Amino acid sequence: MSLNTSIVIPTLNAGTRLGRTLKALTQEPVAGTVEIIIVDGGSDDTTNAIANAYGARVLRTQRGRGQQLARGAEEARGDWFLFLHADTVPEPGWGEALAAFAAAPENVERAGVFRFALDDLSPSARRLERIVAWRSRVMALPYGDQGLFLSRAFYRALGGFRPLPLFEDVEIIRRIGPQRFEMLDVRAVTSAMRYSGSGYLIRSARNLSCLGLFFLGVPPRTIVRIYGQ
Repeated sequence: MSLNTSIVIPTLNAGTRLGRTLKALTQEPVAGTVEIIIVDGGSDDTTNAIANAYGARVLRTQRGRGQQLARGAEEARGDWFLFLHADTVPEPGWGEALAAFAAAPENVERAGVFRFALDDLSPSARRLERIVAWRSRVMALPYGDQGLFLSRAFYRALGGFRPLPLFEDVEIIRRIGPQRFEMLDVRAVTSAMRYSGSGYLIRSARNLSCLGLFFLGVPPRTIVRIYGQ
């Protein structure tokens, strides 16, 4: 199946990581057309130069991942959207996986997400990967670092991303609902850098606490100060 896909990546000083992601996206043979849209929230490093080097289209907007993703979707030309983090690298075969998902007529109103992996060989990383796999399967709650692939029509019907500074991924996944997303049989490898400072246990506990506050209705602009973006 020939796809017309727009890949939307929000960035903020992602120069040390973005190149690996764009290399994976541009070297994979994909049937159809692919446009890559970088939506930058005010980087002052090499992010924009790297994006230009890989032929990506660069948009600039205010900082805030939800707002950046929404802006990218507004400008996207594709019939299918892949929303991806700047430090998340889909493994080889991602193009075929997206094409197979899009080829099924019932998936016009469903979303696909990658399997979560970290670029860290430690036992702590493997343990977190298993936890995320369980959370995605049992709680139907994948996060944005697993990517999000859905048709333009479905995205529009959902109302798109909300302009939230945090948990914009959780918010849209809740609107998609547990019966309308599928785990793709391809991993997306995300940087473990955010865990290297405070450690896996402390960072995971902080993430869980912030998620609980979000479910309790605490405004994301308040939670973001605890999350430590």
